[in-house]
Amino acid sequence: MSRNTPHEPRLARVAAMVADPARSRMLAYLLSGECASASELAKAASVTPATASGHLAQLLEARFVACEPRGRHRYYQLADADVAHALETLAVVAERGEHDSEWASPERARLREARCCYGHLAGRLGVRLFDGLMAADGLQPVSNGYALTDSGRAWCQRLGFEPPEPGRKRRYAYPCLDWSERRDHLAGELADRLYQHLVAQGWVRRGAGRDVAVTPVGQQELMALLTTP
Repeated sequence: MSRNTPHEPRLARVAAMVADPARSRMLAYLLSGECASASELAKAASVTPATASGHLAQLLEARFVACEPRGRHRYYQLADADVAHALETLAVVAERGEHDSEWASPERARLREARCCYGHLAGRLGVRLFDGLMAADGLQPVSNGYALTDSGRAWCQRLGFEPPEPGRKRRYAYPCLDWSERRDHLAGELADRLYQHLVAQGWVRRGAGRDVAVTPVGQQELMALLTTP
């Protein structure tokens, strides 16, 4: 006997969006947090431009992505952080059966070391930064995530980073389940600005797609700061 459950989450609609391989590849590509054109997304999904256009129309209607016109071109990005975190969590579930073997390839090993997750650092480096901040008693739980303590501000300043004051439009700091490490890294405005600082210092640099690599200077300076008590 079927039961009508109109008040339950509409999970089938979400599942349908990510079930198609082309759409899932597009969404994974956009997890970098940057905008991409329809042609870039077609290439990432290995489909024709016409097919990509149809998929993007469905993703727009489902509010998985947002579109920003720039002159004659249109650029797409994930609709918001909720979509990004949902995709990252789904990735954890999707690969839990063969986790170790899946990370053996060089391409995936690079993603595991460090990658961009919707504007903040993920992978082992992202988890390490979060662990360091927590070990320094740098974060205090609040209703919507974390607040930065005085110890946390001092920890950031050791990295040469002046943390921003909490704003009203975005969540300041909160945990994000890491796809490869299955532990939390830090998300929110604080994490985004910290990642931008590391790039500006020349300690990390973006690679292809979501890849982030620690530079030789970063290996010498950033890693030394992270290992210092």
